[in-house]
Amino acid sequence: MSHKVSHSTAAVATTSAASLPSAASAVMLDGLPAELYSAIISHLPADSFQQDVLALTRAIPRSPVPLHHLFERIRLKHAQQAVQLYSRLHNATDERNWVKDFGMVTWTVDADVIVNLLGILPRISSLLLFVGPNFAPEHLQEIFHKPRDNLCFLSLRFRPYVMQATYYQFLKGAYFDTTLTALSRWPPYQLPTLSIVQDPPEPLISSAKHFAQPLVFFRLEPISVLLGSEYISSLMHLRLRIPSRQVSRFISSIPSSVPALRLLDLSTCNILASDMEGMLIRFHGLQHMILDGCSVARDQSQATEWNNIGKICATATVRRAKAREKELKTWLQHNAATATTPAGIPQPAARRIRPGRRGLATATISLREEPTASEPDVIHVPAGIVIPKVRVVPSSPTLLSLCTSASFITDVQHKTIREEFEKGWNEGLVQLAAVKSRLYASWTNGIRMMRITADASGGGYDGLEAIEGENAFHSTQDDNESLAPPVLCLAGPGISGKHVEGCGHNIAWNVWNDTI
Repeated sequence: MSHKVSHSTAAVATTSAASLPSAASAVMLDGLPAELYSAIISHLPADSFQQDVLALTRAIPRSPVPLHHLFERIRLKHAQQAVQLYSRLHNATDERNWVKDFGMVTWTVDADVIVNLLGILPRISSLLLFVGPNFAPEHLQEIFHKPRDNLCFLSLRFRPYVMQATYYQFLKGAYFDTTLTALSRWPPYQLPTLSIVQDPPEPLISSAKHFAQPLVFFRLEPISVLLGSEYISSLMHLRLRIPSRQVSRFISSIPSSVPALRLLDLSTCNILASDMEGMLIRFHGLQHMILDGCSVARDQSQATEWNNIGKICATATVRRAKAREKELKTWLQHNAATATTPAGIPQPAARRIRPGRRGLATATISLREEPTASEPDVIHVPAGIVIPKVRVVPSSPTLLSLCTSASFITDVQHKTIREEFEKGWNEGLVQLAAVKSRLYASWTNGIRMMRITADASGGGYDGLEAIEGENAFHSTQDDNESLAPPVLCLAGPGISGKHVEGCGHNIAWNVWNDTI
């Protein structure tokens, strides 16, 4: 039996025992099916879910309210609650399996108790952990040593201090790099949502005591290891906040990583406009990007900066297509160069040194620098082998919203910035249309054209699709009217700012279930 219940219905059900006479209440509520109560309970807010269900069972004790909802979503806000829950579930096999959504939302808790508690909860699908100063890297290693195949939501929020600024973790050398490495070893599961956040220092603490940002992750290479792992190959929503750290190259330089990514939040990181462009080039399906507290524009009050940012958002697909075309050309040349040389064709011999005395002008040493290993080698293609010419047609931009923080800018400047951003976007679409027009002319002359359909994991033509018709060059989506500029929101984090309707902040709040 399926039932559709509104929030108002849930509120009525929880208060009906008090508002109706006791006899009428018993007759009316006792006859409702358990499925209807489950439908009502599903609309309760997550923060007070357990308390609301408990209140409902006490208000109508004779009604068939399913008791498993008491353990379905758990939010522990005090350290003692963790001890009490462990004592309750330690010998309760059925109740353990009822816990699906678990959150530890206090910074001061005994980390050993949390390790033991999570060890007896095998079916968690959503996990939220506040990692405070009582946690050591070994605790998280033990928590994530064994894979959890039911986990669909993972959120780790780090704060190495609570009320008093301290460098204790730094001096002890306690870094959580191993947490990312442990997760990267998990087999491929369906994990659509991942959040790793380090809280920045409180302004009052950092300014009054000249307290520098403590390090939670010493090295950032484990980020690349995690994003390149099979475990998060299905990731759609990623929030990675490591204040003032340059994380972009550890994210965008990994080929074929997180191909399904749609929402990316890198707030508080050290992200420039060039880094943003690299993200758009790397993730071909990215729809929402949140960069609160980042220096995307060198001078946010200058409207021309936002014109350039709008143009970057519109033309990133052009650079992606050129980069993929270059990779394909190199692969074709390499295949041609490594082809078996036909029999009877002699290999070029090295120059023979003639005997006799060398001239005085003959140099015995060279002052030229030896080529470094990073310089690309020149690929020599054997004579008689023709390399096919293949071009890659850029796709339409997919970005729907760009969010950052510029709260100090006036309303008039906000309007000017958005106008310049939209102007740059439209100028970028004109450039995109011009590129497609030139490629269409080449296609009519017989040049082979392809488009990107997926990340290239195996090289060559992997992830490319041949273009057979002219729709790829003159799609209706490429019209300026059809491709509306992304929603630009400058309100920053939190719900207090003037957010634009449909901005990525609103979408992210529903994904992460918070407003930080």
